[in-house]
Amino acid sequence: MTMSPHDPTAPTGTGSTLADVGEFGLLDRLAARLPQGEDVVVGPGDDAAVLTVPGSEVLLCTDVLVDGRHFRRDWASAADIGHRAAAQSLSDVNAMGGRASAVTVGLAAPADLDSAWALELSDGIAEECALVGASLVGGDLTRSDTLVISVTALGSASGPAVRRSGARPGDVVAVCGRLGWAAGGLAVLGRGFRSPRVLVEAYRRPEVPYDAGPEALGLGATAMVDVSDGLLADLGHVAAASGVAVDLRSDAFTVDGPLQAVAAATGADPLGFVLTGGDDHALVATFPPGATLPDDWTPVGTVAEPGDAGPTVTVDGSPYEGPPGFRHF
Repeated sequence: MTMSPHDPTAPTGTGSTLADVGEFGLLDRLAARLPQGEDVVVGPGDDAAVLTVPGSEVLLCTDVLVDGRHFRRDWASAADIGHRAAAQSLSDVNAMGGRASAVTVGLAAPADLDSAWALELSDGIAEECALVGASLVGGDLTRSDTLVISVTALGSASGPAVRRSGARPGDVVAVCGRLGWAAGGLAVLGRGFRSPRVLVEAYRRPEVPYDAGPEALGLGATAMVDVSDGLLADLGHVAAASGVAVDLRSDAFTVDGPLQAVAAATGADPLGFVLTGGDDHALVATFPPGATLPDDWTPVGTVAEPGDAGPTVTVDGSPYEGPPGFRHF
């Protein structure tokens, strides 16, 4: 029996490339495996998705990942990369105190990319979205010499979004989620190893504290950001946007055993993983003085008036020696 190139039930696997199935053939197959949530009026297949949005602010963000720079296919499966790609945008919505309800994905890929890889990528994205109840509602597919993944997330919050610009002198700085684990995993993979496995898995699939963003909004957070480029680097955005100085206490951080092991093996500073490592997508927020924080939030520093140096982030009162995190350019 000859199958239509647009038949979503057509089998896929090695030897079935994007050139074989075509743009719309792949899109049909993607749509057939993407369940839609109750907020979705029109999902994949039209010119745009249609969503019902509650009477609140709409949150929208986009992240782009490039093969060989933000991920490597020999270090992670397509599903892993899908989880990481979705987590970046879902975490940005989380960092505003909101929750995502839908994402769209742009995929630019070589024509000889195995279509099964693309389908597995979509599965990973959809699985990560399911953690917050979001739906993958559509996107775009085009040909490119370099594999590029772009994820746009749409969401809302139960109140005014928590911005980076609201920190005030006297506020308490607190973090929620793991820090340094993905950076430790990257250091391991970069040396050709696969252990400690917990760090490698943390790099491949971050464990994002998705409930913490709305929780922080409810606790009265004055500013918040997710840790994607490094705690010091991302707190630097808060300090600059708020016009304040932030000081962290090194003794407030726990350096977990796996990070200690990697630091010992590589000669790195174990605290450096925590302070400058990205991609765990923990949250760091500022709260009014005296705020009662639940156990999942750890106070790590304070906010003060800026000195002569202007908005800064220091550790134990001194500038950090070395790069504060990942630099894109």
